[in-house]
Amino acid sequence: MSLVVPWLVFPIVLGLLSFGCGLLVEQAAGVRVARVLVLPVGFALIVVAGLVTTSNGGTAQLTTPLVITLAVLGLALSLPFHLRRPDGWAVTAALGAYAAFGAPVLMSGAATFAGYITLDDTSSWLGITDRLLEHGRSVAGLAPSTYQAMLNYYLNQYGYPVGTFPPLGIGHSLVGTDSAWLIQPYHAFLAAMLALCLYGLLARLVESREARALAAFVAAQPALLYGYSLWGGVKEMATSAMVVLVAALTPWALRERASARSLVPLATASAALFGILNLGSAVWLGPLLVPVLVAGIGLRRRAFVPLAAGFTAVAVALSIPSLLLAGSFARDLSLNGTGGDIGNLYRPLSWLQVFGIWPVGDFRLRPSDMRPTYVLIGLVIGAAAGGIAWAVRQRAWELPLYVGAALVGSYVATRGGSAWIDAKALAIASPALLVAGMAGAAWLFRTGRFVEGALVAGALTGGVLWSNALAYHDVWLAPRSQLHELQVIGTRFAGQGPTLITEDQSYGARHFLRSMDPESPGELRSRPIPLRNGQLVAKGQYADIDEFQLSAILIYRTLVTLHTPAASRPPSVYRLAWSGRYYDVWQRPDQLATHILAHLPLGSGIQPAAVPRCSDVLRIANRAGKERGRLATVQRPPATVLQLSQASYPSSWQAYSGSPNVVYPSPSGTLRATVAIPASGRYGIWLGGSFRRGLKVSIDGRLLANARDRLNHLGVYTPLGDMELAAGTHHVLLRYSAAQLRPGSGGAPFPLGPLIFSRYTDELPVTYVQPTNARSLCGKSLDWVETVRS
Repeated sequence: MSLVVPWLVFPIVLGLLSFGCGLLVEQAAGVRVARVLVLPVGFALIVVAGLVTTSNGGTAQLTTPLVITLAVLGLALSLPFHLRRPDGWAVTAALGAYAAFGAPVLMSGAATFAGYITLDDTSSWLGITDRLLEHGRSVAGLAPSTYQAMLNYYLNQYGYPVGTFPPLGIGHSLVGTDSAWLIQPYHAFLAAMLALCLYGLLARLVESREARALAAFVAAQPALLYGYSLWGGVKEMATSAMVVLVAALTPWALRERASARSLVPLATASAALFGILNLGSAVWLGPLLVPVLVAGIGLRRRAFVPLAAGFTAVAVALSIPSLLLAGSFARDLSLNGTGGDIGNLYRPLSWLQVFGIWPVGDFRLRPSDMRPTYVLIGLVIGAAAGGIAWAVRQRAWELPLYVGAALVGSYVATRGGSAWIDAKALAIASPALLVAGMAGAAWLFRTGRFVEGALVAGALTGGVLWSNALAYHDVWLAPRSQLHELQVIGTRFAGQGPTLITEDQSYGARHFLRSMDPESPGELRSRPIPLRNGQLVAKGQYADIDEFQLSAILIYRTLVTLHTPAASRPPSVYRLAWSGRYYDVWQRPDQLATHILAHLPLGSGIQPAAVPRCSDVLRIANRAGKERGRLATVQRPPATVLQLSQASYPSSWQAYSGSPNVVYPSPSGTLRATVAIPASGRYGIWLGGSFRRGLKVSIDGRLLANARDRLNHLGVYTPLGDMELAAGTHHVLLRYSAAQLRPGSGGAPFPLGPLIFSRYTDELPVTYVQPTNARSLCGKSLDWVETVRS
């Protein structure tokens, strides 16, 4: 898929809508918003409008038409607006932030997204976005499925705030691209909004537009926020931008000619922030708005009360959809918002990460050498103190207000909350001290200390870019080709559920297969899918189709299984309906003409077939004879598995103690091995495990595969290709490349293996045998044996 639509067309469409809506807010306010803030204010209106329409299933489909109407109306009422030429330096800062946040995906060359496997929240956000613009928060009419269970939890039980998602859904509906391929451009768009807000925040303090642009560009990408973006933290991105926007708009409330109408932009931004976080927004809005209220009463006495009341009335009116959910959201917070929950963190994050510089590829870790980090953080503190002092002397209160609110808000949010909530609060607050530090560098320039100013600005810029270059290097990119197959399956087999996907694949179960009523054994689900031992599959784990109880499988009309030689063929009543590179789709008739009376699973681990004991075959044949049935089976020769631990590889590599078929490549090098092929034929070759760096696989000097960015869940194998191989010994070479400039080529390596050679996968045909001929199956390698009756 081309990068043009998601990375060029989508942001332009969302930008035009935001621009038109921003102009409409200006018209409603009767004042001109600073031109650099028009787009962020318009984005806030899109959030608010989207929350209004999606609060009711009957109006949800009006979301996109309404936003288009608002934007067109704003453009029409503001003509001619050509006299307000854009600020070129503000545009530069926004485009720079957009490029910085987009680089990990753009430089990969594939329209994909970041944060795959590290956190599955993005799959929920995509599923919620799908539902919101069609049916609002209602889950009525959905059949039992993982998709339905996820929506019910977030939208009904949790009362989850969804203000971040309508703009994404609107963009998806207008450009016609699946929201999965738009989510990362959306993150980058929010970073651009943050940069514009920071640029506007400094407008009265930093006269030099060039210096202001540099400050906004740097402060828009603090290391922790950047890391969260690469983990799918879309809510943190949107919140950061709206907090700065509210701070930048507060001076309007203290102007002499201020009226309730002139505070419509501020009310809109506040309502948008409330819609994004619901009650959680109080820790940010309180420190922003209370000082303004106190200052306003001090300056204008009783005359300020009607102004404050008018602002409150408008903000509350715009927040009604969010206020209606506040009760259920508060109940969930009281149950889940405290305690020792660390989510996917290794440990609670360091409070030092709020300073925006943290040079390590994974923000959950500490830099190996903290000394440079301490020096840079100390520089941030000193420069920020100078910047804030300068702002106070210049009476440019926006910056001190924002920094104070960020520090107070993050402090309040981290008191008594879980480590997971604490980390989010630190990420949201992290632009504050960076932008103050860059303002401090601008102050040094202003006072003629050019060398000192250049050194401070250069050090802060270098520290931020260094931190984010490491995060870029270690990014976890989703395997687009594999997920695109799920997208194709979801479209082709829509309405043909219920569906079981055997992989622990949240993006399939919560998003791509949503129209197939999908369930995944390790996911949220409406019905249990027990294993033969009665246990359930734990989250993140995988089980072959043969490991489940037969009755639990037959409930599903459609099965989506992994296309690998390690996967068993589904029971005999299922027929192959579609086969791809990564997945197979199997379906049974709605009304079964053949009934399975008994199922004897065979094989284990990576070998789905085995030679059964003849006594077991005769036992199941005896039942077939009594029931006037017959035997069904699948003959399947074993695959050839290369024992990688016995191969020749660099001394820095390690064999995996749990399996002779797995190795840890570290950091790069070449593995050489030989494999004995039992019979001539065309073999498919599959590799287990994950790899981000380049991996080349050759057989007998012929290149088989040159791949990278393959992150897999348990049970998933990367198909490397197929090749004609004669019976006998063949030489295998596996070359794992060193880290490069490409995104995702850094970080610790994943285990590799097994490497499987097979002429067969699970699409083998079913053969039928009469009970009297059951002995003909003895001594043969079989996938399973069943007793069936028509």
